[in-house]
Amino acid sequence: QVLLVETGGDLVQPGGSLRLSCSASKSVFNIAAMGYYRQAPGKERELVATVTSGGNTNYADSVKGRFTISRDSARNTVDLQMNSLKPEDTAVYYCYAEDSSFHSRGQGTQVTVSA
Repeated sequence: QVLLVETGGDLVQPGGSLRLSCSASKSVFNIAAMGYYRQAPGKERELVATVTSGGNTNYADSVKGRFTISRDSARNTVDLQMNSLKPEDTAVYYCYAEDSSFHSRGQGTQVTVSA
């Protein structure tokens, strides 16, 4: 298991940027996949972005070209840079880590995009 803590959620105006950071309790170097998903009220959970141990990334169509995920093995973090934010990006964002023996999730951080 790995403990995950997200930070960086905030209230931001449309068109603005935020950077979420997920700190892990152990090295992220060999964890097979890490990423973020989000949950908005009344909507299904959406996988936003994933980065594998090999550095491959994958994004939901709704965020492609606006969000960038990165893994920092020296800091044991996975960051999500979010640009050109839209009201529909409003949600609780959860960091996750997945390997053959576990699936962990953080407590979530609220992102609100509103004028």
